[in-house]
Amino acid sequence: MAQNMICGSSMLVELPDDILTIIGKCLTPKDICNLTLCCRTLSALSTFDKIWLTQCEALGVVSSRDLVEWRRAVLSYKALCRFLSCVKPLLGIWVHQNPELGNVVYVMAGFASVVGCRIIPQELGPLGVEDGPVLWAPVFEVMSDDDGSPMFVLHGRDKDQDCIYSGSVKSVEKTCNVLLLEVEPKKERNSHLDEEMGRKVSRSESVKSKSQRFVDTSSLATVPFGKLSFSDRRKLLEIVTGRVGMEVPNSTFDPLFPCLRHDEEKFRKDVAHLRDRRAMLIKMCKFGTGCVDWTDSNELPFSPNQIDLSDIKKILDRSSDLGNSVNGDDTRTQCNRRKRLSEYVRDSIRQMLSKSSSMNSSRGTMNGSSSGENKHARLRDFLSSGNTIGLTLQASTTKLSSYRAWPNMHDSRYALYKLPLQVPTVGQEYAGLWGGTFGWPPGKPTEDKPGKALFFVVISYHEESPGQKLLIATKILEGTHYVLHPNGSAMFIVNVDENSTESFPWNSGEDSSHVVVKQAYSGEGITHGYGFRYPGSKPGTLFVLEDGVLAFLWKETKSVLTLKRLDLEELLKKGERVPALPPIPNFSYITKSYSNVFAGFAK
Repeated sequence: MAQNMICGSSMLVELPDDILTIIGKCLTPKDICNLTLCCRTLSALSTFDKIWLTQCEALGVVSSRDLVEWRRAVLSYKALCRFLSCVKPLLGIWVHQNPELGNVVYVMAGFASVVGCRIIPQELGPLGVEDGPVLWAPVFEVMSDDDGSPMFVLHGRDKDQDCIYSGSVKSVEKTCNVLLLEVEPKKERNSHLDEEMGRKVSRSESVKSKSQRFVDTSSLATVPFGKLSFSDRRKLLEIVTGRVGMEVPNSTFDPLFPCLRHDEEKFRKDVAHLRDRRAMLIKMCKFGTGCVDWTDSNELPFSPNQIDLSDIKKILDRSSDLGNSVNGDDTRTQCNRRKRLSEYVRDSIRQMLSKSSSMNSSRGTMNGSSSGENKHARLRDFLSSGNTIGLTLQASTTKLSSYRAWPNMHDSRYALYKLPLQVPTVGQEYAGLWGGTFGWPPGKPTEDKPGKALFFVVISYHEESPGQKLLIATKILEGTHYVLHPNGSAMFIVNVDENSTESFPWNSGEDSSHVVVKQAYSGEGITHGYGFRYPGSKPGTLFVLEDGVLAFLWKETKSVLTLKRLDLEELLKKGERVPALPPIPNFSYITKSYSNVFAGFAK
């Protein structure tokens, strides 16, 4: 029996590669990994590159042609599949409600990476939506290491210099809808003494009962970053980004992803540049792992997780004022001499440690918008769980309520919220992302208005009741200098089960072409401008034109918003990059603003 099983597995391995590829399409990554438990022959099959190539293709993150280029940057297709499985949930549109003009970050494939790009609120030039360069700024990247493990890099700007801020990816849930920028303490054990202590602890653990081990494990629970007060969270992020930031040449940033493949020669040049850029960034991130030792001295090396605890103890013995900082003494804040960066970090942490407890007890709900913020954890407890601290990216799943397809967001967390995009299907043909402007013809400037504000809207369908299917067009970006419509508001809502008898007022469109109306639906469009969170509405009609244009016409004012379906990835590849914001607000700008703060930074 055993011989027959061995024979059968050997025959399977000897099948032609094309047959193995077809078989691999019927398996999941978990199935392939389980082959290693069967026998040595099937274990060898689990490392077969073509089987893992089919798994990479099934994920659909990039095309098969691009997978070949990505494979050259990692050890194997198995490593590449590991990375793609991790980052696929990050792809798509992420938003924040502040500022009101829009805070839209689109995550797309880069080169052995995914890149988060902020769309800058802007006006369109004479070329319109499809051909004009869309302005964008880099927010973050998640790159693949050689073995497929993810590496996080935050983009930012410090004193007119582009910088990267390295960190780690804490977790990415498959159904994630919230993307959090946090810091995380880590317990690093690198010395021979720690290894010996670890062996002793392991031996002692082996003789403990299950109940004892359970109690010990629960006592090691760490304080979540989100339990800290807003001021503590913000200060920690400021200190960590202030230490892990690394200046890089401008050439390192351009491009972040290859151009469109219609220019094959330029595409090859971009790929070669991106391969070199990725190798340099990974080297920089590994040299500085993104962790900061909060008992730091300027004598510590750049990578604090490589420091033995015995070395840290020696530094504490030599630095009396750092030792006093644990008791809250602050004797150096009155010093008039210019402080070095490491001294500033120590002083800031000292002040936070000494004041955190008293401030947390009196803050109440001042720094948060929900009852969950009423009780904050102490900063001391948060930092006590490690000897280093570093940036982390966490993609988690949270139950979110919504109003007219717009998620209700927490206003005191550096977070981005995923905006679900419905897939166009029969009965929901217009679902997805659209872009456009006010006025007719679509997207064309006039003499009195040489530039028109660019609008991004997401169209989704919602079944209110039998015979009432609503189409909701939610605004996520507005390219004016001062907001006219609240972010996340419905630009128009129509009932697709109710046809309109209104006629379209224009007979010709772009290039004097004849306008053909395919369908018209009755509905209501936003009105009254800005002034309250949920503005009023006036009757209007949504016209579906033959050339793929949607036009919503307000009945009373005859104003018209024209929209075209967008391929945002293609627009970004043809777009124009502008400088990023400072690192923390660059991830998510959470300050309420009715003006275009992004254009103010991006000059």
